[in-house]
Amino acid sequence: MFEQGRISSVNSVSLSINGKSFPSLRMRSAPRFRVSCAAKPETVDKVCQIVKKQLALPADTTVTGESKFAALGADSLDTVEIVMGLEEEFGISVEEESAQTISTVQDAADLIEKLIETKSA
Repeated sequence: MFEQGRISSVNSVSLSINGKSFPSLRMRSAPRFRVSCAAKPETVDKVCQIVKKQLALPADTTVTGESKFAALGADSLDTVEIVMGLEEEFGISVEEESAQTISTVQDAADLIEKLIETKSA
């Protein structure tokens, strides 16, 4: 039966069960991961150009990483055509499930870099 427990820090625990003490149990520290999800500016710029071309937007239309395809007037067919243009330009293949998660230029650029990285690994 568990009688007593003491937590001396977040990473160690001391136990006493039925009058017997057990030495402190130390947890290993968790590995730290660095996550980078922002695509390179040149990738974002290239995606912006492709989006402008696919949607036949006027030259003075501003398209940035935050631009939403729907706000630029893209319907679902336009989005499919944008994805096809990105696949051709970057030499990648975008799964349908991934394509459905793209709603901004930044989403597309991040996905492209992830796919390029996976392809070269």
